Amino acid sequence: MSAGGNPKRIAILSIHLESNSFAPVCDEAAFRELCYLAGDEILADLENDNPTQPAEVGGFVSEMNRLGVAWVPVPILVTAAEPGGPVDHAFFSATLAEMERRLTGAMPLDGVYASLHGAMISTESDDPDGELLAMIRRVVGVDAPLIATLDLHANISERMVAEADILVAYRTNPHIDQEARAAEAARLMLEMFDGMRPETAFIRLPICAPTTTLLTAEGAYADMIDLGQKAKTGAIANVSAVAGFIYGNSVHNGISVIVTARGDLAAARSLSADVAALGWNERERFQKPVTSLEDAVEMAVANGRDPSRPALIFADSADNPGGGGRGNTAWILQALVDAGAEDVLFGNFIDPALVRAAQEAGEGAAITARFNTETESEFSKPFEADARVLKLSDGVCVGRRGIWKDRAITLGPSALLELGGIRVVVATMRKQCADPVFFEMFGLDIADARTVVVKSRGHFRAGFDEFFTSEQVIEVDAPGLTSPVLSRFDFNNLPRPVFPLDQDATWDGPGW
Repeated sequence: MSAGGNPKRIAILSIHLESNSFAPVCDEAAFRELCYLAGDEILADLENDNPTQPAEVGGFVSEMNRLGVAWVPVPILVTAAEPGGPVDHAFFSATLAEMERRLTGAMPLDGVYASLHGAMISTESDDPDGELLAMIRRVVGVDAPLIATLDLHANISERMVAEADILVAYRTNPHIDQEARAAEAARLMLEMFDGMRPETAFIRLPICAPTTTLLTAEGAYADMIDLGQKAKTGAIANVSAVAGFIYGNSVHNGISVIVTARGDLAAARSLSADVAALGWNERERFQKPVTSLEDAVEMAVANGRDPSRPALIFADSADNPGGGGRGNTAWILQALVDAGAEDVLFGNFIDPALVRAAQEAGEGAAITARFNTETESEFSKPFEADARVLKLSDGVCVGRRGIWKDRAITLGPSALLELGGIRVVVATMRKQCADPVFFEMFGLDIADARTVVVKSRGHFRAGFDEFFTSEQVIEVDAPGLTSPVLSRFDFNNLPRPVFPLDQDATWDGPGW
């Protein structure tokens, strides 16, 4: 595969935020805290053994280099924040302006690679990702290939489809294929340099499903992805079945199918219609019960008493920091403490004030652990329990498995507390408990635990599957900003009617 001619100048930029419209506004500090790199800082970060920026950026650069292409990477700006609420529009506008300034200064450009999440909203806009792609197109013109990779939970707008040449979404949930999809984007860009002209078909289904039903190992959504990949022919460049993120509460919500063909719009439309029809016909499977808190606690207590029972991992899906949850609801923790559960590991509870109290007391000290003294909110209520400070940490680590494998991570100052038979990782910075390293950094052996509780929706499955099979996973029903019980939310911007919120929703097929 060859780009031909002079070295191709390809701009690289990124902004990642998954916006939960019910969560607090995500400000500039949230991006600066996780990742904010400009210009040459981007390439320098990629030289590190454990980069801080989204894995897609490194995946794109590595594939271009592997292919032996004559090219020049033009780093623009890369920034990301942990999933949260809408981005502060002033910060988004300033970031957009800085990206535009750097792009304009870097002209002429032969192409642009954009690594986006795709489910961002701002305090003033329901389509900032579309605005970003439109800005890029305005600067570089219609002839330069513009290819973007997206998180599988993107909410796709018509503007995003129109402005980008190709949109490439993850195919795995938990997400473990970010680098592979970026490598695919690199190969497609080279095809465009060699004359390939993409034709795209886009369908948005009236299905806004709970995130717990959108795994890719099994289920209706997995079947949609499998059909798209198995039915690809040489005419098809990419098939992306995009799950969406319902908590975005956006007019662009809905499971989407994007098929890009090599100059053959009819082929793209035919395959996209087939994949969408499968999803619609199987829509009843986008519903899934969760285990009551009472039943879950009973299981944990029984596990502590009977070592012959299989160990279990509880997912506090309703308080998932990976979906905008604050990581500090105490419903499950308090119920386990009250029930006297034994041999339980619990992570991560986000409470900077409690970490400070543990630091002041020191390792080995007995304290009254006061949760949510500074962070009380609708779902995050104060809770007190006698505790012992087992260990303190700076929270700096490297991801071992799943979504954060080999990535530099920090939880900020952290503490391991013992509340009776429960050991709790308390951290300063929000991060879903999707990697065993968050327990292992405190010297804990997950294999010895009878019950593990993680504040995570689904990414923990790829991190903890060496300890727990899918049959050992219990999704617990508790209040929170990311509850899979959709009837608890005031969705006022969704394109109603949508299934399963509206059981009588209908779809008559694509409108072309």
